[in-house]
Amino acid sequence: MRINRIRTTAVAVTALAAALSLTACGGEDKAMGTKPAGTAETAAPAASSTDGEAQQDTPEAGAPETQTVPAGGKHAGGNGKKPETVPNAEAAASIPTCTPKNSTVKVSKVSRPINHLLLTVTNTGSKDCAAYHAPFLRFDDAQAVYPILDDSKPQAVVVLSPGEKAYAGIGLLGQPGEGEPVRSDNLGVIMVDKNNKAKGEATLKLPAETYTDSLGFVTYWQSDMETALTF
Repeated sequence: MRINRIRTTAVAVTALAAALSLTACGGEDKAMGTKPAGTAETAAPAASSTDGEAQQDTPEAGAPETQTVPAGGKHAGGNGKKPETVPNAEAAASIPTCTPKNSTVKVSKVSRPINHLLLTVTNTGSKDCAAYHAPFLRFDDAQAVYPILDDSKPQAVVVLSPGEKAYAGIGLLGQPGEGEPVRSDNLGVIMVDKNNKAKGEATLKLPAETYTDSLGFVTYWQSDMETALTF
């Protein structure tokens, strides 16, 4: 099985710390809906999926350790026309960020690869929006950013026209025996702008019996489902 390196940059940690400060000052995005629940320390495989409601909190930040994670297999998927891609963030500078104000995010269980979930963001606005970088994730009340798989960084920014979707894969567990699985019930998904700064959070209900460990990861946003689930 191929080994990929995860790196969450200092920029991501700084962005989350700034977002926390903004929330404390009554910033632009205010929370709506439920708060994440606590974790349990029992292990079991993932099961069914449930979509959650969008929120706009910003989380407390912490810097995860760099991890080595296993790669999964491919999963066929993706329907309809692929979103447009823009070669770099500078070229997409005039395109608004996809946030809880102009898009929705859902999390789904997938059959392949095993121990993976799929994030889908849909542009629900009337104008184009860009899914920049990778989403910042927190499971339940975790204080650290979920590790980001640096090897999944695409060559172009994914730009969504109204109704179009982008995807990110979530690897939940490393190889058996390499980590200590912990059950989670809720997932915070923080969208970021072209400068990798937090721009609002969606809190989602996870599929039943979702377990993660220290070797999990999330990919960058991709223009198609198959690529997002390749890692």
